[in-house]
Amino acid sequence: MMANLFSIFDPSTNFYFPLNWISTFLGLMFIPYSFWLLPNRHYIFWNLILNKLHNEFKLLMKTNFQGSSFIFISLFSFILFNNFLGLFPYIFTSTSHLTISLSISLSLWLSFMLYGWINNYQHMFIHMIPQGTPNILMPFMVLIETISNIIRPGTLAIRLTANMIAGHLLLTLLSSTGNNMSNYLLIMLLIIQILLLILESAVAIIQSYVIAILSTLYSSEVN
Repeated sequence: MMANLFSIFDPSTNFYFPLNWISTFLGLMFIPYSFWLLPNRHYIFWNLILNKLHNEFKLLMKTNFQGSSFIFISLFSFILFNNFLGLFPYIFTSTSHLTISLSISLSLWLSFMLYGWINNYQHMFIHMIPQGTPNILMPFMVLIETISNIIRPGTLAIRLTANMIAGHLLLTLLSSTGNNMSNYLLIMLLIIQILLLILESAVAIIQSYVIAILSTLYSSEVN
């Protein structure tokens, strides 16, 4: 039972290569849509969301570099698309694996750290000791701040992965109990599954937004 349950997160297939990972690149098929077709309500609504995110990220970053928020808008779009893909049947959820989530968070964190320590190392040293810290607590604060900084990519990756796995496991467990149910209980199960699917859609949006916001806040600390 457990092997069948967790097999939904297994990226291996019967082919010579893991074909399920191709679902991560399905978003490239929708890129020409915005260039070759006339703007419609879907396109205008998506541009409105991206403009709102751009204005919010620009305020959080506190930098004068133009276009710096586009990387976080792209991160939000990529994670959101992959989260929503996992809600469709027979489509592999790539964000439910640490291979994807940790690769994204670790690469961003390393780039922030390298930029901060090379170009603004005095600010990075000052950030380790909060203002007003007693002298006797300074070594402990440096240790605490260092540990909290190191575990940031892990917390980002685990947060995204755990939220994706939890909802999919719950949907799978409930759907596996429908074989021995009566018609009335099947109707109730179907309603519960629909409500859970709506909840998972909200979780997909929230988690992609949280990852983008936290990455923006981490980048603002190195400037």
